[in-house]
Amino acid sequence: MAKKKLPENENEQSLLHEIIKFFSINPDKSYNYKQVAAGIKAKDNSTRNYITNIIFQLASDKVIKEIRRGCFQINPKYVVKTDSSRYITGKVDMKNTGKAYILLEDGSEDIFIAANNTNRALNGDKVKVQLFPKRKGRKDEGQIIEVISRAKETFVGVMQVSPNYAFLIPDSNNMAVDIFIPKEKINGAKNGEKVLVKMIDWPERSKNPFGEVIKVLGKPGQHSVEMQSILAEFDFPLYFPEVVENEVKNLNLTISNEEIKSRRDFRNVFTITIDPEDAKDFDDAISLRKINDGLWEVGVHIADVSHYVKPGTLVDTEGFDRGTSIYMVDRVIPMLPEILSNNVCSLKPNEDKLCFSAVFEMDNKAKISKQWFGKTIINSDKRFNYDEAQELIDTKQGQHSKELEILNTLALKLREERFKNGAIAFETEEVKFKLDENGKPISTYIKVYKESNMLIEDFMLLANKKVAEYIGKVKDKSQTKTFVYRIHDSPSQEKLTNFIEFVGKLGYQIKTSSHQALAKSFNNLFEKIKGKGEENLISTIAIRTMAKAYYSTDNIGHYGLAFPYYTHFTSPIRRYPDLMVHRLLERYLAGKPSANKDEYEEMCKHSSDMEKKAADAERASVKYKQAEYMLDKVGQVFEGLISGISKWGIFVEIIENKCEGMVALKDIDDDLYYIDEENYVAVGYNTGKRYRLGDKVKIKVKKIDLSKKQMDFLFV
Repeated sequence: MAKKKLPENENEQSLLHEIIKFFSINPDKSYNYKQVAAGIKAKDNSTRNYITNIIFQLASDKVIKEIRRGCFQINPKYVVKTDSSRYITGKVDMKNTGKAYILLEDGSEDIFIAANNTNRALNGDKVKVQLFPKRKGRKDEGQIIEVISRAKETFVGVMQVSPNYAFLIPDSNNMAVDIFIPKEKINGAKNGEKVLVKMIDWPERSKNPFGEVIKVLGKPGQHSVEMQSILAEFDFPLYFPEVVENEVKNLNLTISNEEIKSRRDFRNVFTITIDPEDAKDFDDAISLRKINDGLWEVGVHIADVSHYVKPGTLVDTEGFDRGTSIYMVDRVIPMLPEILSNNVCSLKPNEDKLCFSAVFEMDNKAKISKQWFGKTIINSDKRFNYDEAQELIDTKQGQHSKELEILNTLALKLREERFKNGAIAFETEEVKFKLDENGKPISTYIKVYKESNMLIEDFMLLANKKVAEYIGKVKDKSQTKTFVYRIHDSPSQEKLTNFIEFVGKLGYQIKTSSHQALAKSFNNLFEKIKGKGEENLISTIAIRTMAKAYYSTDNIGHYGLAFPYYTHFTSPIRRYPDLMVHRLLERYLAGKPSANKDEYEEMCKHSSDMEKKAADAERASVKYKQAEYMLDKVGQVFEGLISGISKWGIFVEIIENKCEGMVALKDIDDDLYYIDEENYVAVGYNTGKRYRLGDKVKIKVKKIDLSKKQMDFLFV
């Protein structure tokens, strides 16, 4: 092609810079002239002609080089340094199609990454992204240019073994590639077995990462194998290291007379615990003592884990690494070894136990006149489960019924005050299972929250709030001490506006004139949707609309609870941040100086990450058991409520067991359906038939995919 004279006027020089800039955005890629024209949005023929001319001239000047016929790539030394704002870091949310979204820490809109631009990143990885020029009407888009840190190195799945190599087919829906395993790294795993694989390399030109088998879990479908698989998938250890167990065995667990004398003695004060029927660790107790007519002393007594678990010990390091206990469908994976969590630190009845306590004097309206925090010793009179306590509250008869009535009345006053101040009553349904001796689910039910549950919750909230106020509420900012807060930010205006529009289309109104008005609207909404098909969807979206609660040394208050100061003090057996709070409170009660803020902020971040990971593992175990429960019900018909509508199909939640599956649009054969996304309706093109969110329908179970934890339904 004959060369034309390079553009000399200002507009044409601008075009030259646009072309160099375009090549610079993707320095590792090659483009032909059509791709360049599209990339800089050149539409008219004269501009396209100039582009061709400029490209060949740039190649002649060695600014770009011809990689193959008609395709060019920029010479690295001519890469234009783009504005640093075009680079961001974030976390990968990978889809099984290979495309991804980058989640940003500031909560701003996700960045879209096409499948061919993910650059060997995997779900959860922290990555650096180069943003593409903004296109009108399109989401922000970019390419991953660096994996800063891997979220995980081990993966669970099923082995697919060939004579000379194998592949791991991962369980995770967020894993878009299989893992190649060389023959010498199979380590005895057999075809079809569930295994744990460690990723050891991902060569630049390879489509798949390389790995080796580090543990054979067993046959897919077996209860223990699947629960272990879920734990391994989320990187939770399956057992405590022997050195940790040995350290705990050698602890001095006796309570000396000197220790008792150094503590406030509550052993002769009426004290109870109220927990789930199947609970093994009781980390909180409540005491009640009448001071005089109309004045009560209420003690919130928390297991003094910090007395036994000292900083820097092996058990402390292990507890920090785990961050939290995990509550699977059939088992608890404790944060601390059982000798501590289920025995020494568990506030069992009729045993002397060491506690860290928050003690309040309050009148009949729960107005607090005096408070005290410190180390105590208790001896619980009675261990109630929630149903037993509720029966005494309802009937007002039986041993300790009067004390429970007083505690419940005080709790109710605390609750009323909280909601008056703008607390939001988020409600999520907790699905529970009855399992047979082999761990197979034989029935499902929804955990019901009664007054006995709320009684305990109200006093725990009070202790958490008052401990946070005691440390954080200072008149002189220079006296501020490092502390661990449980914080919850206000929702972003954009998310709130979207939610208001969403529920508005379903006939519900939200008022936003003040925090109290918004909280009242949310609480009224939750009341109105109870038992309706849209309940689960609206509750889920409402929670997603709100910011996530997390741990931090920087206090911004707790928006959902309407508390200016809030922490987690009440569960050190199962939450590491509570153990941190105990240590800090003891330090400051002794008059010691402030702890290192940066050190505690890092610990807060780790604790927040582990909390989320545990919640994901718990949800996965529920989804698996729901699918397993429905496995022998293929072909059966159930009544359900439409709980969601997407471009793929219509989600239906079965009324009697709360299992949710999808009716694919392609499987609705009476018409061709399209989605009216604005109104959350599926509409038939020819008949005009409509499937709305919340509609009652009958479905037949078509198929259960246990490995993917998915259920396919058909409309009857």
